[in-house]
Amino acid sequence: MSLISSDRVRAVVGLGVSGVSTAQFLASKGLDFYVVDSRENPPGLDQVKAICPADRIFTGSLEHLKTLGATELFVSPGIALATPVLQTLAEQGVAMRGDIDLFRDYANAPFIAITGSNAKSTVTTLVNELLLAIGKRSVAGGNLGLPALDLLAEDVDYYVLELSSFQLETTQGLQADVACLLNVSADHMDRYDDLYSYQRAKQRVYRGCKAAVCNKQDILTAPLLAHNTPVRAFSKGSPDLKEFGILKDEDGVWLCHGVKRLYNTKDIKLKGEHNYANVLACLAILDVLNLPINTPEVADVLAQFAGLPHRCETVRETEGVVYINDSKGTNVGATVAALEGLGNKQAKHIHLIAGGVGKGADFAPLAPALAKFVSHLYVFGKDADQIIDIIPSQTSYSEHTDLVDVMNAVQSNVERGDIVLFSPACASFDQYKNFEARGEHFQALVTQL
Repeated sequence: MSLISSDRVRAVVGLGVSGVSTAQFLASKGLDFYVVDSRENPPGLDQVKAICPADRIFTGSLEHLKTLGATELFVSPGIALATPVLQTLAEQGVAMRGDIDLFRDYANAPFIAITGSNAKSTVTTLVNELLLAIGKRSVAGGNLGLPALDLLAEDVDYYVLELSSFQLETTQGLQADVACLLNVSADHMDRYDDLYSYQRAKQRVYRGCKAAVCNKQDILTAPLLAHNTPVRAFSKGSPDLKEFGILKDEDGVWLCHGVKRLYNTKDIKLKGEHNYANVLACLAILDVLNLPINTPEVADVLAQFAGLPHRCETVRETEGVVYINDSKGTNVGATVAALEGLGNKQAKHIHLIAGGVGKGADFAPLAPALAKFVSHLYVFGKDADQIIDIIPSQTSYSEHTDLVDVMNAVQSNVERGDIVLFSPACASFDQYKNFEARGEHFQALVTQL
């Protein structure tokens, strides 16, 4: 454990959840620090004023950083390292860190680091549930729930961290006991120059790791590690000897480790191939830690775990039509995964609702899934025209002003046996506060049907 030197000049850059957590943690260690935020009245300011002298708090501009003589900045995930003042200071040798880097310094138990464009919250939560079920003291957080530094107060056997690409940008050598990269598809292209830049940020999860878990079907997740580092791969296809994958026989569809059948999918509450891949990733993480994966306790969790809200969540079935809320589908990869997981190759029976803020994404990868699975596409929101540009000629679609307008149209189109999938492939902040509020609105409209 390499603890922070007391002779550094530190500044917390950006408040909000992680910034406040970092400030509180530094204060708890008796360390001095500045706080700088570009906003005049950032969220969490009152909490920081309670622990930090007023003459060390600067708001309204990040330019204040140039006058502080800081040697170490703890940059909140919402602030890009490409911000000019941060670039200037980095060129002068100022260290750019984050709360996850700080967590790594003080973590006193093994930790599992999970990232990916999609499904990282589901996998993080399920791994934690499985650890608890087999008798391990475990806590989950990071980009999900409690900030990572807040977890350090717990006496545990394992920490389970969900990490975003933004958080990984400020980790220098994460050294996770298990690092898992679930998938990589274009996201946050308004922050990254290209997919390669985004992938490089995600790949930082593997730096210094003791073991790794990757997705065999996504080459962008393949780790470049020393040959003696244990690696487990998972796949939606048939597994090789040491891999985790899916096999089918007369008894159904099985989650397997090599040729060993672990669980029949009829006994797993999560449904869809994309969710079976998520379960396999969780089992691979436990396996690489030499923990049991085929026990009654694990089976009980898999039989009961229904997933997280707004992630391919079945809202209701009425008159033979199933309504699914996947408001967390905030990028193209998530929506493609949902379509492939729920789609029927023999019948186009999905009514897809999509649209919002595209975040600079290329929607073209959505087109094949539309052609294969979608009966009708309902588009709304700020960047609806960008989605319309890639719709295959054989796919029926309509454009709408908002979700209320969409749902009115849905009612006149759906038939018994159809699925209505709300998976926007976009961020929500053109019409909603966040994806949760957007999903709750969809649920409310469905409930009123």
